[in-house]
Amino acid sequence: MSRICELTGKRAMFGNNVSHALNRTRRRFNVNLIKKRFYIPEEDKWVTLKVSTAALKTINKIGISAAIKEAKSKGFLK
Repeated sequence: MSRICELTGKRAMFGNNVSHALNRTRRRFNVNLIKKRFYIPEEDKWVTLKVSTAALKTINKIGISAAIKEAKSKGFLK
């Protein structure tokens, strides 16, 4: 599977390693992803999601139900 956050849609960025002599080589900045299980009380079931740590902080702040609802409205979840 690709390294994409299922709630925010964050994915890897690309850039350059720049040496002291200003030589540039391509590199990628991966997303800090965590595979985590969440309990949704409205549906009375557990859901496993691959989320970024930034999305995890958002879930802790607004709750999993609100975060999933927001992701569906933005088109990241089906």
